[in-house]
Order: sequence, then structure tokens, then C-alpha cells
Amino acid sequence: MAESTFDVVVIGGGPGGYVCAIRAAQLGFKVACVEKRGTLGGTCLNVGCIPSKALLAASEKFEEAARGLAKFGIKVGGVELDLPGMLAHKDKVVKDNVGGIEFLFKKNKVTWLKGAGKITAPNTVEVDGVGTITASKAIVIATGSDVTPLPGIAIDEKRVVSSTGALSLPEVPKHLVVIGGGVIGLELGSVWGRLGAKVTVVEYLDRVLPTMDNELSKQAQRIFAKQGMDFKLSTKVTGASMTETGVALTVEPAAGGEAQTIEADTVLVAIGRRPYTEGLGLEAVGVELERGRVKIDHHFQTNVPGIYAIGDVVEGPMLAHKAEEEGVALAEQLAGQKSHVNHDLVPGVVYTWPEVAAVGKTEEQLKAAGVAYKTGKFPFTANGRARAGGNTDGFVKILSDASTDQVLGVHMIGPNVSEMIGELVLAMEFSASAEDVARTCHAHPTLSEAVKEAALAVDGRPLHI
Repeated sequence: MAESTFDVVVIGGGPGGYVCAIRAAQLGFKVACVEKRGTLGGTCLNVGCIPSKALLAASEKFEEAARGLAKFGIKVGGVELDLPGMLAHKDKVVKDNVGGIEFLFKKNKVTWLKGAGKITAPNTVEVDGVGTITASKAIVIATGSDVTPLPGIAIDEKRVVSSTGALSLPEVPKHLVVIGGGVIGLELGSVWGRLGAKVTVVEYLDRVLPTMDNELSKQAQRIFAKQGMDFKLSTKVTGASMTETGVALTVEPAAGGEAQTIEADTVLVAIGRRPYTEGLGLEAVGVELERGRVKIDHHFQTNVPGIYAIGDVVEGPMLAHKAEEEGVALAEQLAGQKSHVNHDLVPGVVYTWPEVAAVGKTEEQLKAAGVAYKTGKFPFTANGRARAGGNTDGFVKILSDASTDQVLGVHMIGPNVSEMIGELVLAMEFSASAEDVARTCHAHPTLSEAVKEAALAVDGRPLHI
């Protein structure tokens, strides 16, 4: 390799890493990105966000064609699943996206160093197959996260799969058991449920989506149950054994009690993700970890000058858009700009159908903090566009401060709410009141009118309920 000295060296080519590298290059730095995977984009683009959304979209279309078009006066006969074709669509989407990142690197003159990186000094990275690389200004750790294993349950990516294996099952399982009622488990469970699998979700806690607003998670569970998902809450998995036809899971009440066996063709382990710091040499150079995550200050710097970290390896939600924002902020700070990330306003989305989206505080958090608040809620059953599209499940809920009316939290479940949450994130970034949102003209007929109505409801004056 001709070049061995750079201003900024980013370890990891996922959303945080590649965005940080591109922004740093735009700001005039000489940048290298170290990525050992054969393609750029990290977990998100290769085996996470993007392929899962491709399958979610495809499975939604299949279900609509098979069972959902009659109500619109459209008769379709002989709908047949072409699973290899659906998986090929997913693979093409992935290929196009990761290829796009490689193009952006070339456009912005970011050097991609293909190999595993290890920090050997505060300004030095050893890259397998490449050599010693010097970073004169900063080394950025952006290595993301990996699947959290469940003790005693061996993942073979055939019968017992992680989210990676669940994206490429060669056939639709008759019975899919999902261990974990969080975002990943519900999204992938819904994919295979639409394609014909019986889906059972086993969750240790007493509700699904446990980090979200309680009312939101309860509504989501009711809707998913109506779609055919079976839920075993407050239940723990204590063992798994292979059978001739699949997997026998042993479960029992989380609080203790009589065990039972669940027979499954396939088991998906989706209990979360953990920071990936293996092989980075952090201990040798003295980078401090805290509960498995890289410890940083408000400027993303570790305790070792010149070494920074962003994304899933640091504190906060493990979300691609959070990592991207941190990557941009860090690059701009390295250039002397006053950039920051408001971690209180990172939206969370579940791409099931209906979708779930939220930002800010939940009712439970406000109650625990002793904050007096007002609530406004509006159902999609009363929204004309939702009725026209036949998607009336769900609601929009806005929480505002009882005295100032400032919006403190927004919680949605319904059609396309992943696209609607951005309006409220922007409103909250500018400290908007519920009245500000209510007095903003929304086009008619649109789903976003439910946002306006929920804001009106905060003041007890919705127009359409």
C-alpha cells in the first residue's frame, strides 16, 4: 500500500464509521476506513436494517396479494410464494446499497483498508494484510455490535439462528419460536408469520417492546396477536435440544415454576446485541471500558488522547441513525466545529405492520420523575386517509408539560409512522409546544393529520373525535 499515514483512521465500515469517514473527508481530512468484512456498510446494510426491511416489504406485499386485496375490490387467485425469488430481491437490495457506499468512498477520496484493525498505540493501527497505519489526528472506534448469545443455547444458523440466519432461511418453518420480544424478534417474526409460519414469541419480561411506552407496547401486542402471533410472556428459556425435526425448547415461568417443552422447526435467538470490541487491542493501549462499552466523554474521546469511539460500542441506543449522527458530530468537532448530538431525541422505530415509532419520554418515565404532564391521543380509525387505505389500527399519543405545554414525548403505532415521527423530532428539537404542532397546517387527507389531532387533543379540542 502506497499510503500509510492519514489524518483520521476509522475502524469499522458500518453506518457510524462510513458516515464519519465521509464527513471527515468532506472537511478536508485525509481519511482511511478499516473494514474486515468483504463489503462496506457493517451489520446494518449487510445483515441487519437493510435486508430485514427488504424482507418486511416483500412479505407485506405477499400477504396483501394473498389475503388483503379483496376489500379493495381486487380479486387475485393462485398467489404463490417464490421464496428463492424473495431472498434474491433481498440480496440485490443489499448488494446495491453496499456498492453505493463503496462509490461514495471513491467520490470523497476515502481509502478503504480491507482487513481487521488493531490499535497498537494512540496513533497507530495494525491492519491485517495491509501493515502499520498512522493516524496523525484521530483513531475512531466504530466497530458496532454483535448478537448477544443466550447461555446454553448454541446458535448453528440452521435450526437455531441469530438475526443473520433468520434473513436466509431456505424454507418457511412450520413453527418459528422467537426468543425475545424486542424489535428484531418482532420484525423477523412478522416476516415469517406472513409467509405462513406459526410464530411463538417467548419473552422474559411481562410485555413486548419493554423499553417503549407501556400503552404502546400493549397495543402492539394486541395487534400482533390478532395477526396470529402467540406470546409467552414472563417466561424464560432454560434449555434446547435438537430433535429429528427441529428443536425442543424447555421453558418455565420467569419467577420459577413448572417447566414445559415447546417443539419448533426453527428457533430465533433475538435477546439483543452487545458491543463488538474483540481484537481491537483496547486493553493494551489502556482504553477504558464500562459495562462492556467504550467509555467516552462528551466529545466522543476515550481516556486515551487521540482515540475516539461512536455508535454501538458506546453508551446509548444501538441504532444506525444514532451512530451516523455521532459520526458526523465527531468529524465536525475534529475540524473545530461546534457539533453535537441530542441523545434525548433519538427516535426508535419498529418496522412491523403497523409500524411503531417513538421519541422522547414515556409516560412511565415522566411519572417516575414526578413531571406533571398532559396527554393527547388520536386513533387512526378516525383518520380519513387511514380508512381509505384500510389501515386503521393504532394511534398517535403526544405528551406535553402540564405548565409549559412543551412536547416531552411522542408515541405512535400505525401505518407509516416511521416516516411521521421525524416531524415530531424536529418539533422537539426546537422545543415546540403541543399548540405549535396543533396550529401547523397539515395536508388533507394525510396520515399526518393524526399528529395534528393528537396535539389538539392535548388541549382537549380534537376536531374529528
